[in-house]
Amino acid sequence: MGTIEVVALILAGLMVGFINTLAGGGSIISLSLLMVLGLPPNVANGTNRIAIIIQNIMATASFRQQKVLVMPKSLYLGIPAVVGSVAGALIAVELSEDLLRSAMGVIMLFMLVFILYNPKKWLNEDQAGSARGISLKQVVIFFFIGMYGGFIQVGVGYLLLAALVVGAGFDLVKSNAAKVLVILMYLPFSLVVFLLNDDVNWSYGLVMTIGNVTGAFIASRLAVKKGTAFIRYVIIAVILLTAGHLFGLYDFQALFDQWISRPG
Repeated sequence: MGTIEVVALILAGLMVGFINTLAGGGSIISLSLLMVLGLPPNVANGTNRIAIIIQNIMATASFRQQKVLVMPKSLYLGIPAVVGSVAGALIAVELSEDLLRSAMGVIMLFMLVFILYNPKKWLNEDQAGSARGISLKQVVIFFFIGMYGGFIQVGVGYLLLAALVVGAGFDLVKSNAAKVLVILMYLPFSLVVFLLNDDVNWSYGLVMTIGNVTGAFIASRLAVKKGTAFIRYVIIAVILLTAGHLFGLYDFQALFDQWISRPG
């Protein structure tokens, strides 16, 4: 691994950690770079999880220190996601993620419309909803979100934010805190599936972790300091960028390829 690969991995990790902690979809950047560096899609998919796990350890600890992590409800919501993630990972090691790209773009644009149309739903906490226990409907929803996250991970943050705001009654700051905890709970289990199938490159994953952790720490502090309105604007911007990539308006992988191949 040369210097330019190390720098690219750290910079990509920094962006991914920041974007994933405040919104979601940052894995498009890391997956694209890992494939540009020569990793097959399944190996990139598995390797990406190393940095995200450690990134979410940092983010969860920071949110908990700032007293915005709702416990034990967030923990309970993560349990069905753990079960679902194993099923999703078992599918992922056999199939390509390409079939999901158009569906992901539609989901993200739908969420963008929802955020713009009813912003108060995202900015204000539903105290009655957040105080309620876990329903069977939430268990099913988080199982399938975990299954999706186990499959590909890209964009799972959007799904979790929607489920936590609309279903659990959290505001965006508390939803982000719960989101990183839920992802932290299920990712190690899906990572084991990829490890058992030799679909992980440890050197690339650990180097990228340096950037992910830094980005996650900065984002978790900004989330609490700037509040829900700031997070909403970040989510809108990231959804637009992610959906554009998924619909082929531009190609993050091609951009990384051009940057890495530049002379000097």
